[in-house]
Amino acid sequence: MSRNTDTIAAIASAPGAAGVGVLRVSGPAAPAIAQALLGRAPQPRHAHFAAFRDGAGELIDRGLLLHFPAPASYTGEHVLELQGHGSAVLLDALLRRVCELGAQLARPGEFTERAFLNGKLDLAQAEAVADLIAARSQAGARAALRSMEGVFSRKVDALLQALIALRVHIEAAIDFPEEEIDFLADPAVTAQLDNLRAELTGLLREAQRGVRLNDGFKVVIVGRPNAGKSSLLNALAGCERAIVTAIPGTTRDVLRENLSLDGVALELADTAGLRETQDEVEREGVRRAHGELARADAALLVTDAVHAGADLALLDALPAGAERLVLINKIDLAHATPHTEIRDGIRWLWASAKTGEGLDAVREHLKQLAGASVGEGAFSARRRHVIALEDVRAHLDHAATVLATSRAGELAAEDLRQAQHALGEITGAYTSDDLLGAIFSSFCIGK
Repeated sequence: MSRNTDTIAAIASAPGAAGVGVLRVSGPAAPAIAQALLGRAPQPRHAHFAAFRDGAGELIDRGLLLHFPAPASYTGEHVLELQGHGSAVLLDALLRRVCELGAQLARPGEFTERAFLNGKLDLAQAEAVADLIAARSQAGARAALRSMEGVFSRKVDALLQALIALRVHIEAAIDFPEEEIDFLADPAVTAQLDNLRAELTGLLREAQRGVRLNDGFKVVIVGRPNAGKSSLLNALAGCERAIVTAIPGTTRDVLRENLSLDGVALELADTAGLRETQDEVEREGVRRAHGELARADAALLVTDAVHAGADLALLDALPAGAERLVLINKIDLAHATPHTEIRDGIRWLWASAKTGEGLDAVREHLKQLAGASVGEGAFSARRRHVIALEDVRAHLDHAATVLATSRAGELAAEDLRQAQHALGEITGAYTSDDLLGAIFSSFCIGK
């Protein structure tokens, strides 16, 4: 499957003069480069202490040389790893020497791209490498590791095999129309399709949670002016991030704060108070607040017992599937006690951003929404994966409608073919070069 023949090299890490710097080489010239640097053929998978010299024989650095012959390496090609002192000057000189010996500079993500092209990783696993490096929380890192180990890919493959089995059944019915038996009317076909749709629904839900673990759970704090939104942001952040005054309309722009609640990443966005206003700047803040709501994973409506009923309309701008929370704030003024309850499927919490009463319950619920309760099987995912699974769902739903009404096998088979193609895009079975370029260009150099 490999389409790469050139040898590439890149500095994988350079933590500083007191640490260890790493340079990686991958490709057919790696063994020759290793022999030139070591002065003899290296023993596979052994650490060799070597003096790295330039073309004139001058010493560049002393360090370790390790050679991993193909195909048992990260990229599936011959791989050479050089470990020296973590000086950027020394690593740069060593990189220049390696390029003199036949390597060329690697593009961002090219090592992992080669691992994908050589069948060492599928595309979802390759993306998980970048997700692990960029993980913003312990939960996100654990989820990325599971995707790297193939948890997500195996679930996609199981769904794919079930889809192929159903597609074979339907296309067989199309190929033998002269048979007296109506295979498309077989209840087993409907049962297979229903089971497939149910499995897909579960996988889509897991992937959506995986995106939240990967990107961070986005919570928008909304409410009328002076409801206590900025005070709540400061209390949850543990510092004075937002200006708090008694003047309505103090918050004009969106203020974001990234939190980690017991290893779970959370992004809070404090927004302008939602109201009709003639102030041009405040009106822009209100517009931006509505924009944040449209992209939120959850909205936390800050209100009080008097205005709560009317303020619920402020949540109408939330996208479908987003979580809705209502915080009855300032219970210290109302002499109320902190507690929670469920009303019409929405969780209501009573607390005081000023005194801190009830905020532990708010933190705990936000943490659970952000992924703390998804369990040990959680994996990381990207928004493109969710979009692909939603595309699969649309095709399966249409196939079910076709079979239930017209029994047009050709149309149902085409829907299943399209669904199979969408699933293949997740793991890379069907992938355009443009998509690969977009994915791997976001990686860091050396990966």
